[in-house]
Amino acid sequence: MKKNKGAKKTKTLWKEFKSFISRGNVVDMAVGVIMGSAFGAIVTAFTNILLSVCTWGVPGGLKGLVTVLPAANATQAGIEGIGQKFDVSELQEMTAIYAGTKGVEVNDGNYAALESALTSKYTLHGSTYFYNGSSLIDWGSFINAIISFLIIALTLFTILKVYNWSKQKRLALQAKMQEEYFVKHPEERPAPVEPGKPAPTEVELLSQIRDELKALHSEEKEQK
Repeated sequence: MKKNKGAKKTKTLWKEFKSFISRGNVVDMAVGVIMGSAFGAIVTAFTNILLSVCTWGVPGGLKGLVTVLPAANATQAGIEGIGQKFDVSELQEMTAIYAGTKGVEVNDGNYAALESALTSKYTLHGSTYFYNGSSLIDWGSFINAIISFLIIALTLFTILKVYNWSKQKRLALQAKMQEEYFVKHPEERPAPVEPGKPAPTEVELLSQIRDELKALHSEEKEQK
């Protein structure tokens, strides 16, 4: 008996879930989310290509458009002897300096470990390493976000304009076809709707009540 109730409950829940996901709004929303994600990826790729072409002369390309702010304290100043940033071509030299701060000498056995330890404290933007504790302005990401927004906004605006234009054309065509039908079948044309009488104002309602009360009072006097 309990198994039958459990199976019936499961069947009911599955039926409700199936009905829910089959609704038009849910399906449309899911399609919209998937299409939006795919379109966002396309816009991002296009923007990266466009900016890469525009910034080909910048060292490191788009990712190299970074400004490091002056150190406000010792935690933002970087490693002693290296500073807040260094070029990728200086990695070997900076590794030797970093080893000196640790009191060790660089050799073939420990170079890889020292280099890995150094680069873990810096982040590569384009062709330049920046100290992780420093404050940066990532102009490349900022410009990328602005251009992506403008492209998406322009695309949505164009889609909306085309949709409204096609909707107006469709409504105009329907009205034209309906008018042609009524010309051929005038007996089926609906009667024009007359504008209704405007609703009485509060003052008019009070005046009507007053007049009715006066009339009622006059009738009572006449009967007496």
